[in-house]
Order: sequence, then C-alpha cells, then structure tokens
Amino acid sequence: MAQKSTIEWTDSSWNPVTGCTKISAGCDNCYAERFSERFRGVKGHPFENGFDLTLRPARLLQPITWKKPRMIFVNSMSDLFHKKIPKNFVDQVFDTMEEADHHTFQILSKRSSRLRDYVNKRYAGSLAPEHIWLGTSVEDGSKKSRIKHIADMAASVRFLSLEPLIGPMGKLDLSGIHWVIVGGESGPHHRPIEKKWVTDIRDQCLKAGVAFFFKQWGGTRPKANGRELAGRLWSEYPPTPISDPYNIISTAAE
Repeated sequence: MAQKSTIEWTDSSWNPVTGCTKISAGCDNCYAERFSERFRGVKGHPFENGFDLTLRPARLLQPITWKKPRMIFVNSMSDLFHKKIPKNFVDQVFDTMEEADHHTFQILSKRSSRLRDYVNKRYAGSLAPEHIWLGTSVEDGSKKSRIKHIADMAASVRFLSLEPLIGPMGKLDLSGIHWVIVGGESGPHHRPIEKKWVTDIRDQCLKAGVAFFFKQWGGTRPKANGRELAGRLWSEYPPTPISDPYNIISTAAE
C-alpha cells in the first residue's frame, strides 16, 4: 500500500531506502532521523535500527502495483545518492520509475554532484523521462553550488527544495530550473525563517518564470504558522509539457 504523504507538494512517499548521514547544516534537525530514532530497539518495527542506512529491496516494485496515478516523493526518509547505496540498487529504483510511467516521481538529493553524474550517464545522449523530476535541497546561500549541478543535469524537469531555509539565498541563477519549493524548519529545535528571504526567492521566480511553491513557515509543528505569503497560498507546479526558455534541455542532450 502507498504511504499517503502529509507533504503539501506530493501525494505519496516511497522508501526503497531509509536512513542517512548528515552532510550540511540543513541536516541538523532532520525530521526523518527524529522520527526513525523514536523506534530504535523496538523489536520487529520497521525502524528497529533507527536511522541507520537500510536498503529495502522488498519495496522496489511497490509503485508498479499502485494503479492510480499519483505524485510520489522517492526516499522521503533517506537520500538515494548516499555514497553507501550500491549503484545497482539505484539502477533498480530507476528501472521501476521508468516502468511505472503513469506516476510522477520526485527525487531530491543533497548529494547533487552524484545525482548529476548518475543521471548524465544513464541518459547519455537523451534526457530523463518527463515523469521523473530531479532536484536538490539547498538550505542557504552557502550551498548554491548544488543548483549548478542540477542545471547541468540531463533532466527534463529540474527543481529545488529550499527547505529548511535557514538563511538568505541571495541572487539565484534559475536557468534551466522549472520549480522552486520554499519552506521553514519545523520541530522542537527549529531555526527561524525570515519573510524577506522568502519574498526575495519568490520575486526571483516570478521574474524568471519559474513555478513557485511556498510550503510552510514552520515552527514547533510543520503547520503551526500556516503557509500564506502576502495574503495567499503559492502552490505552483511546473507546466506540462515543460517549457524550456533557456534551451537547457536540448543543450543537455547533445
């Protein structure tokens, strides 16, 4: 059965891998780690080993059995491009996504250079299918190199999750980016988000013609402070089919 997601920009989550390790400040208060570690040592529980990296091959074919089309966040409880996940296992995840093309899959990775290298090799001379959206998480302006990795990837749909946003992003190069999600941090140790950081990103998206989705202000609980910005909800998605004003797609496929 699909796991229905409470994340505003997706329908379901699919976790053929769980667990991860931290690589930057955006990971400090990881919600997935906090949830998983509650069950460490509980015999027979799926998270008996807490947030230790765990491959779950029994889940590899799940989306093929889900007949109703949906948006699926891949590895909401991990990072598919963690260096300890074998390439042949990543291959099997992509095989499933390619077969289950009645769904839309959304992959996010902080290991953006590994994601780029894998995608460019797998789809050499072409592009990843349009139903596989590929993106990276960026928490502040110090990690903008990840955006360049995504822009250089042979993807049909490229997106950014600027969440948890813990600092200003500054000027963004949104060339080749189709979608930007922004959200504040949630949880008992959440770090504050400033309205100016959010409105600055929104304004850059509007100017560049990039779909903008504001997920939450964050707080002790994810929905504690709502998700209205300037008196409205921002829930934009990339257009279908994808427009390519920067001619990035044809360039990446060469």
